[in-house]
Amino acid sequence: MTAHAPSARTDPETARQAQRFGRARAVQAAILIEDYVELIAELAPQDGTSARITDIARRLGISHASVVKSVARLRREGLAESRPHRGVTLTEAGRAMAGRVRARHLLVVELLCAVGVPAEVAATDAEGIEHHVSDATLGAFRRFLATRHAVEPPGQAASSRETEVARGAGPSRPNKNGRSPTASPSPAR
Repeated sequence: MTAHAPSARTDPETARQAQRFGRARAVQAAILIEDYVELIAELAPQDGTSARITDIARRLGISHASVVKSVARLRREGLAESRPHRGVTLTEAGRAMAGRVRARHLLVVELLCAVGVPAEVAATDAEGIEHHVSDATLGAFRRFLATRHAVEPPGQAASSRETEVARGAGPSRPNKNGRSPTASPSPAR
């Protein structure tokens, strides 16, 4: 099925709907780029290090081929560099975008925790919300948190686990036995 631009004979409502769907597709494409640069920055935090395609695919739960295709797009957009068997590194523009995306993510997590959302839920929800909030909304989040911090010091109401998650430690991953690494072992039988 091929996409068609609305013709001059298309009724106005159909043309508006096509424009809305076009904007939604553009937003989805931008979200994908942001997720990739954020993940690459996390996997290769220092200059001179690179993220392996295999690690990116594993973390995103997608195929190697899908990652290769998306990395090619990042290269075309000037956000990443890659060489065969050398992994993927971010360009200066890619690192700048990753920093902005990460800061936005942490702000959303902090706000969600401040209004009582459990830290692990906040970290998960922020993955979707962070891409859809305007600069005006982010500014309001900052102002709200600043006034809240003036009354109650940051982290005062949050548990240490919430603070870890908000700073990017993420939820505990189960080990090979399916247990949380912080969980106490089952009693011996």
